[in-house]
Amino acid sequence: MSRLLDATLEHLRALVAFDTRNPPRAIGSGGIFDYLRAQLPGFEVTVTDYGAGAVTLHAVRGQPRLLFNVHLDTVPDSPAWSADPHVLRVTAERAIGLGACDIKGAAAALLAVAQATDGPLALLFSTDEEANDARCVAGFLGAHPRAAGKGYEAVVVAEPTRGEAVLAHRGIQSVLMRFAGRAGHASGEQKPSDSALHQAMRWGAAALDFVAAQAHERFGGLTGLRFNIGRVEGGIKANVIAPAAELRFGFRPLPTMDPDQLLVRFRSLGEVPPVHFEETFRGPSLPAGDTATAETRRLAARDLADELAIPVGNAVDFWTEAALFSAAGYTALVYGPGDIAQAHSADEWVALDPLRQYADNLYRIVSRGNA
Repeated sequence: MSRLLDATLEHLRALVAFDTRNPPRAIGSGGIFDYLRAQLPGFEVTVTDYGAGAVTLHAVRGQPRLLFNVHLDTVPDSPAWSADPHVLRVTAERAIGLGACDIKGAAAALLAVAQATDGPLALLFSTDEEANDARCVAGFLGAHPRAAGKGYEAVVVAEPTRGEAVLAHRGIQSVLMRFAGRAGHASGEQKPSDSALHQAMRWGAAALDFVAAQAHERFGGLTGLRFNIGRVEGGIKANVIAPAAELRFGFRPLPTMDPDQLLVRFRSLGEVPPVHFEETFRGPSLPAGDTATAETRRLAARDLADELAIPVGNAVDFWTEAALFSAAGYTALVYGPGDIAQAHSADEWVALDPLRQYADNLYRIVSRGNA
């Protein structure tokens, strides 16, 4: 193994050992952030706690033009893990541990490169990407608005992209719906409005039909509208008409789809309108903006990838916080080691060779002053 990969794995071992599962969002400004501070001598470091497990560390050395962003929170582990998820296991080909792929491997490589070089470098570590209550990037952007001629020229967000620059991905929206019916004995004939659960089921069938009709829509190699009914609750028992029902669903539009129009369409699908319809989370597509703005931003991100000699990959279905930076006016792309297929899985792992290549590329970028 190379010296830089050795250093990366040592940092990864330490980062995996910190419990940053989200939920339960029990992350404070100590712990993993004490470790990060100790690894970044010579950097101006600012730690900000936004509450509810949302903490950022912004570290700057010199006058960098790029900001490298990586989240440190992970999804919860599961009983399917074959060993302690917080103890890194390194085989001949893999590093196995909770968050190794998504995306502590990239964080470890950034720390190793920061210590192996003295070039200008800016880092933003955050801890709430895996939540539907993301505060870190929004808080950072509030304090660091994009201004012409000031601040960073672009942001590189680390997520598992197989070592390729991703310039486009879907947006994401989550919705809470409630239906109201009228409790009664289930032996009689029912009108569509009587059972809240029947309303929810009819709405779900109509929603699935609507989504299927979008299969012809395309953008940058992506097709159709992604949709999922994640949770349905309601009712009392089999012989009681359900007086209330709650349904949670999410969808992932293409960059060319209007998120507000989709909300209006979904709300109108059922025979009986919901009594409550609330968007609980929205993440814009990458690149963000109307069609003309998005294309301008995509071309700028492609120019950046070419300048940094990072191969450009296809658009992806999963969402990243690069879209938030794009919506704020920054040129943004996604670039990291690992494959999304290993993220959120039991015995999550990142392959060593792509991790080494990622660290080597970061070293080249930073040591030549391009960061």
